[in-house]
Amino acid sequence: MTPPLHLSLAGQTVDVLRELVLTGEIPPGERVNEVELAQRLGISRGPLREAIRHLSSEGLLVLVPNKGAHVPKADADEVRALFELRTALECAAAELAASRRTDRDVDRLREVCAESRRTHQTGARFPYRLDLAFHQALLDAARSPRIAEQVRLVQQRVVLLRAGLKDDPPHQQASLDDHDALVAAVATGDTHLANRVMRRHLSRVRAQMLTGLGPS
Repeated sequence: MTPPLHLSLAGQTVDVLRELVLTGEIPPGERVNEVELAQRLGISRGPLREAIRHLSSEGLLVLVPNKGAHVPKADADEVRALFELRTALECAAAELAASRRTDRDVDRLREVCAESRRTHQTGARFPYRLDLAFHQALLDAARSPRIAEQVRLVQQRVVLLRAGLKDDPPHQQASLDDHDALVAAVATGDTHLANRVMRRHLSRVRAQMLTGLGPS
């Protein structure tokens, strides 16, 4: 994977390492092999270590002094804690989106939903980028930068924990239906409905992840 040239080396390395972690290419529980990864990316270990520290601050890596960094594994208690925070943030964002959306916001939400369905219909694994793109479009409509900043960090950690779970096509279909229902609520400006749909959506995602983890 070659980083885009317009970014600084440090920024490139952070983005590439984040992609490797969120896509599961470096699986949960696996240690980051600094020597091998630096050689693969054609960089020194300095920028790589800086990227590791950055992702550790975001919760995407666990950095242990004198032992290096590894990708955290999904844990039921962590899932529950993340979804408590995510529900509080994103239900508020859904209400704000319904009250502040523009026609352009609604068009963007519908565009992402359509692209997500096309991808799902191919039978391919649902890419995490499309799920993040939908929620980002909703946050854009909410126009609350502080909420958006916190949601991004929480969503990344959820994506990370889901990377180690098996695909669940019925769950993916249900998520697409939830997204459509959210767009409808936002488009009509129904703040209470937007809150309820988001809460229902996140509750189902949480339950699906906990089921995927098995008995705790």
